[in-house]
Amino acid sequence: MQTIIYAIVGYFLMLLTVRVLSRRPGAQMTPFEFVLVFLIGGVLILCIMDDDRSQTNSVTAVITVGLMHRAVARLKHRFPVVGKVVDGTPIMLMQEGQFRTDMMTHARLHEMDVMASARTQGTKTLQEVEYAVLERNGGISTLKREG
Repeated sequence: MQTIIYAIVGYFLMLLTVRVLSRRPGAQMTPFEFVLVFLIGGVLILCIMDDDRSQTNSVTAVITVGLMHRAVARLKHRFPVVGKVVDGTPIMLMQEGQFRTDMMTHARLHEMDVMASARTQGTKTLQEVEYAVLERNGGISTLKREG
């Protein structure tokens, strides 16, 4: 039972850690964030397993974390506010062709990040972009100006 409780706490700790690291442009984690998440995961699994290194305990911990992930996914589907807490909300980076510097600073993004995303969507210059949104999944969506 102790393994299950530790796995549940570990799951929420990892979820919080990933959430605090925030979204990255293009849904990419930096190498530092990638290593940090795996390092914390490794430390957590050692805490979950304590001194018992049996196969049964290992499988129990992995299954518990998997079930927690499924439970949180269902909660997000049933209660949208859970999704907002876990995944965040879209952030408007550019509105009517003007950068929202407060939101850009908050998201730790530069104009070049928006431009890089716009280029992948077929835009040649920032003057063509009407709106840019940092999506919940970390991607940047851009909408071209009409006309």
